[in-house]
Order: sequence, then structure tokens, then C-alpha cells
Amino acid sequence: MNPQRMFDGRLKIRHLILLTTLADEGSMVRAAEVLRVTQPAITRAVREAEDVLSATLFERKPRGMAPTEFGEIFLESARTALNSLRAAAESIDEMQRVGVRPVRVGTNLAGAYSLLPQALVALKRDHPKLSVSVIEELPEDLATCLARDEIDLVVGRLDPQGYSTATHSIRLYDEPVRAVVRRGHPAADLENPDIRDLLDYPWILPARPTQLRHELDELFAREGLGLPQNIIECSTILTLRPILISTDAIAPLPMLIGARDEHLTLLLTSLATVPRSIGITMPSDRSLSASARSLIDVLISTARTIARDNVLDVNRVLSA
Repeated sequence: MNPQRMFDGRLKIRHLILLTTLADEGSMVRAAEVLRVTQPAITRAVREAEDVLSATLFERKPRGMAPTEFGEIFLESARTALNSLRAAAESIDEMQRVGVRPVRVGTNLAGAYSLLPQALVALKRDHPKLSVSVIEELPEDLATCLARDEIDLVVGRLDPQGYSTATHSIRLYDEPVRAVVRRGHPAADLENPDIRDLLDYPWILPARPTQLRHELDELFAREGLGLPQNIIECSTILTLRPILISTDAIAPLPMLIGARDEHLTLLLTSLATVPRSIGITMPSDRSLSASARSLIDVLISTARTIARDNVLDVNRVLSA
């Protein structure tokens, strides 16, 4: 195939919409119903796209249609293109409405509890008309969102290896993971409790396959221990915080969560996991809007404040 055939005018936006919907729905009948078109229109779109690409994009399965390996490659780029066009339309609408582009930011537990909320308060104080959409997901899902241009940047734990596309990052500070419990927890009265002393308590662990969960599994294995018997898997602070407060559960969490919550406290137990480098991750193949750059400036300033307040053991704060 000559790659230039992709741009000879035969492949149109409607092909991208029809084919991504077919992949999502898994059958031509359901895709036609969702898009309110005829099934022959779906069939024709597949045939036309396959002719342009000189490759089979879908194959019939016992329960419908599934992308081939060629189809997966095409669909990944098709989704990114559609998301970019959708974001452009939303940005144009916002510019026409209030005169400033919106920002889409992804975050995880490490960024959602302290850094990003403080930064957003400061940002809105200086730019009240700037619209910000926040998506909180697991790191793996945020990497997919960033690759598909569904978000502009990610605030939280830095994990360059977790991104399949080219990115660059700004490291703001290191935030250790500590064992967090409710105030008045019986383990808080122990002098330098070892992890072995805590096995009989309930634990709230991040769900697999997150990097922190992998590190915690390795930590228990290095100590020659199995995992605690009483476990809840959860990575959402809105769910795990009430459980911590009302039970004797223990949760390995970013240090700021335990340090800044009047109902929670930190145990002295050492959790020898990889340090949490907290910062900003951005795509290196797309330019950032002025609005996104304004948020980045505020995030850097907020990180300096966190360091200055000595809330955690910060190695250093970097400028842009």
C-alpha cells in the first residue's frame, strides 16, 4: 500500500465514525442502530476503508465482528483523530462563548488529593472564565486518554514507561507512600511497628495491575510474607477514606493524604516502595494551548508552596 492513498480524498470522517462504532458495538446491526444508518451503509464503509488501506480491518466471529490486527492499528489512530476533532470543536465553542480555551486534565490518587485541587483554586482565582475538565482514572487509563488526545496533560505520579506514545514530564516533588490509618487506630500506639505486626488488620490495596500494587506485592514477598487475609482492592479516595475512618483498616497511600486529613494519621512502618515522583506528563507530539500552559505554571507554583510548607520530604522542586 502507498501511504499517500490515505489522503487521496476517499477516506472521510464518516468512515472513522462508522468503523470505530462498529468496533465498539461488535456487530453491524448494533452499530447501525446506534448511528441510525442502514446496515449496508456500515458494510460499504468497511469495504471502502479496506480498499483504501489494502488491508482487512474486520473479521466475522461467531458473535459478531471484531477488528483484525490491521484494524486495531487503524482504529487506534481513528479514535485519536476523532478525539482531536471533537476537542477542537469544543475549544472553538468555548472560545466563542467566553473567549478562552478549555483545559482537559487527567489525574490519579497522588495528584487528586492535594496538588491539583490547590492548583485549580489558584487558577480559577486568576482565570475565572477558564473551563477545566478533570478526569480521575488509573494510571494505565490516563496513558490511553493522553495518547488518544482525550486529555491535554496528566497530573500525578510520573511513570514514563507506562506511556506507549512520546511524552515529556516535569518532576515537581517526591511523595513517599506511607501506611495510613484512622486516628486512634491501635497500631498507632505501637513503637516502630513492622509490617509483620500489621498483617492481622484489614488492608486496602490498590487494584492490579497498577505499579504501586506490583511494588507492594513485591514488598510482602521480600519479607517472606503472603498478602494479608483481609483485603479490599480500591484506588478511589471517596470510597477508601470512609472505610479507613470507620474501621481498623490500613491503606498504603501517598503521604499527603494522611498528613492533611484530621481524621487520619501515618504509621511509622517503612514501606520500601519506589518513591512517588509527582509531576506533570504531557504529549511531546502536540503543542499545548495557552490555557494548558497557564495551568502548568500554577501547578509548579503550588508544588513550591507544598515544599515550602514542609508537609513532606521533598527532594527538589523544578521550574519549567
